[in-house]
Amino acid sequence: MPQHRPWHVHSADPTVVATLRQALDCPEPIARLLAARGIETPADAHHFLHPSLDDLHDPMLMLGMAAAVARIEVAVARGEPILIYGDYDVDGTTATVVLKTAIERIASPDRPAQVSFHVPHRLREGYGMQVSRLAQAAEAGVRLVISVDTGIRAFAAATEARSLGLDLLVTDHHLPDGAEGLPDALAVLNPAQPGCPYPNKNLCGAGVAFKLAHALLAAHAVTEAQQARLRDVLLPSFLKLIAIATIADSVALTGENRAIVSLGLHALRHPVQPGLRALLQVAGLPLDQAPTATQVGFRLAPRINAAGRMDIASDVVDLFLTRDPALASALAEKLDTLNTDRRASETAALEAIELQLHSLRDSAGAFAGECIVLDHPEWHRGVLGILASRVVDRTGRPALVIRSEAGEAHGSGRSISGFHLLDALTAAHASQDPESAGESLFTRFGGHAHAVGFSLPSHRLPALRDRLRAHTRATLRPELLSPSLACDLEVAPEDLTLDLLRWLERCEPFGMGHPAPLLMAHGLVLSGPPRIIQDSHLCLPLAPAPDGTPRNAMGWSRSGRSSWAERASTLGLVQGSRVDAVFTLCENKHPQYGGLDLILEDLVPEHEDLVPEREDIAPERET
Repeated sequence: MPQHRPWHVHSADPTVVATLRQALDCPEPIARLLAARGIETPADAHHFLHPSLDDLHDPMLMLGMAAAVARIEVAVARGEPILIYGDYDVDGTTATVVLKTAIERIASPDRPAQVSFHVPHRLREGYGMQVSRLAQAAEAGVRLVISVDTGIRAFAAATEARSLGLDLLVTDHHLPDGAEGLPDALAVLNPAQPGCPYPNKNLCGAGVAFKLAHALLAAHAVTEAQQARLRDVLLPSFLKLIAIATIADSVALTGENRAIVSLGLHALRHPVQPGLRALLQVAGLPLDQAPTATQVGFRLAPRINAAGRMDIASDVVDLFLTRDPALASALAEKLDTLNTDRRASETAALEAIELQLHSLRDSAGAFAGECIVLDHPEWHRGVLGILASRVVDRTGRPALVIRSEAGEAHGSGRSISGFHLLDALTAAHASQDPESAGESLFTRFGGHAHAVGFSLPSHRLPALRDRLRAHTRATLRPELLSPSLACDLEVAPEDLTLDLLRWLERCEPFGMGHPAPLLMAHGLVLSGPPRIIQDSHLCLPLAPAPDGTPRNAMGWSRSGRSSWAERASTLGLVQGSRVDAVFTLCENKHPQYGGLDLILEDLVPEHEDLVPEREDIAPERET
């Protein structure tokens, strides 16, 4: 909901700002932004602005990597059948493609690798490795199973694999079970596991699979020519998919992840693989320009995820493996249709969610300070995670969204900054209540701080609500529920130029851990009356910039929230009004209305005594 919150502006050392501005010959706000985000020397700034393959860590630093590489090489040399056990989201499907491709590349031409894959069906199998599927693999002659983006809590599956004579390699990024430890596998690759020295603890699942692929390819790049091809051709090619997965999985875009995404997006300027080309085309993205992280997150990733949410995720693997343009086009069109179906299912569910949320509000229209748990028997299981995100957006509370059927409840959860949702589920699972009779709460659960998935018997839903309520009352601090708005820069109207925007674009990619900078400006003057667009969106025409170019401040309303149009009416905005605003910048390329636009985040009438509080806050880093 567009509403005013306290504003804080990040501070920066003036001496560092002056040094960076002189060294980079950049606008002063850019130097302040870099300094506020911990980039304090010209060398750091150059490194930040020019990501390269040198920013990728040695994959052999990852615990278990040497054993994993050795076992795969033996399997390939012997011609043993290998099964890659994936997951049905962007992270899992792209990881499957990357690892399958890498293993096949290291095989001798006269003895191709026998690599198959299995991506589970979300509704029929659910998340994680299933014992029955492993038994089928063993019966088919498989001797090596490699999990991607799953497996770190697959204790039963690992035990079954060993009893079937299967060697199991787990590659995952989800948090291990602190009480149970690690599954009984030949090797576990996960930078989050205890004792792993790998520097980047925030890799996505496809990122971990990529490190294994990199290690395999590097072991077989013996000559200088092979090493040059690995660096200049193969790694950038793999990074296209890894960048998409890293963005889609909302891991922190800092350090190595920033390099992965930056290099991968750059490589996507000229996609060769038919599936990537077809997907970009159905998403309406040009084939001769690098997409932005925002375009990947909002236009590519939803179409890839739609396969696993609404149908069969293996279609995504087929899309990214095929060399047939006609098949690629058909598969991309199918994903586009499934995404349309997903949006329709989501829209229908949101109507029921709004009714449930209304019943949870108190007399003042506020929500209690606890995790919100909603359930409905008709919500599509494929969109539960999306719905949970929408509830978080609407309420500012962590949320679980659940569908119950046939006595079993399946759910997804999303959280707010500062509240570790997996820890909350772990605490709820461990606690006991008088009526439980020792029965476990969850059938299975896992995830990380911001996102979780779980299942439990339907009759345990009241216990889940009670235990979460008790946990959140003790841990969900008031400041997490009413956070201030952290602004990166305070700028003067004359600072708002296309040159500033171009420098901001050089600081991309933006995402989790490195968000698009929020700017605050004081005393902006409306040069005309507010314009309402499609009954809910808002356009505020601002006084011309020094070059005479008018500025439009756009307030885009979202379903289920008070609209920016209502906000403008409440504030009584008219021509000549002076306002203080928090916003991001973008370029409107419309031939008639183009120019520099301000995308509103918050807005208040100007007050002479309104001075945003400045705090020496470090930029937020999500894990």
